[in-house]
Amino acid sequence: MHKELCVVVNVYISRIQVLLKAEGMTEIVSTRVPDDLAKDLRRIEEVEKADRATVVRKLLAASVAEWKKDYALKLYSQGRVTLWRAARLAGVTLREMMEIAAERGIEFKYTLKDLDEDLAAALKEK
Repeated sequence: MHKELCVVVNVYISRIQVLLKAEGMTEIVSTRVPDDLAKDLRRIEEVEKADRATVVRKLLAASVAEWKKDYALKLYSQGRVTLWRAARLAGVTLREMMEIAAERGIEFKYTLKDLDEDLAAALKEK
């Protein structure tokens, strides 16, 4: 009986792993959070009518997207990448990156060399 139960559980776990991989979810991330943050998560779960994992995935995705924009703009401000490349790194369009940079008061600097690099990269992608 015990052996049969183990087989059933293993089959079930294997099916779940296949489904999660199909959805692009292959890694488990675990962390401890302060009580006040856990309370906030519970409130969000109630408002969004979603389970903890869904809420955490959604918030984490939004946070990572924001970090990518911040990092890309930092590189752009330092002159290490063009604005077009910063947009690609952040996963947004050039127009969106221009708007974000303007909202954050980042000086727009675009040289002829930048234009050449961006055109070459854009043509390469087609």
